[in-house]
Amino acid sequence: MSLILQSTLTHLTSARIEDLGYAAALLTTAAYVPQLVRVIRLRSARDISLPTFLLFAIGVFLWLLYGLYTGSMPIILCNAANLFLSMSIVFLKLRFDRNPTEAIHP
Repeated sequence: MSLILQSTLTHLTSARIEDLGYAAALLTTAAYVPQLVRVIRLRSARDISLPTFLLFAIGVFLWLLYGLYTGSMPIILCNAANLFLSMSIVFLKLRFDRNPTEAIHP
């Protein structure tokens, strides 16, 4: 870690570090909302990789377990929301792409 970054991080209070975790959780969770909205709007998830989202969901589930074990609220909240969003996308992919002729094309 660079000396500047290290000196900056050592001066943060535990409350500021917790705020940093909440900010990271909010941004990484919000990143999947546009994808979910797009899938719902188009009624198609043809461009979504099912293996990628399944692996992501498993990883998020493991992070959620880690957060529960350590009691880290930013990790718990972020990963609970990410699990919901990613599983929603997986569910919609399986539902909408079962019959691709019914999808609305952009």
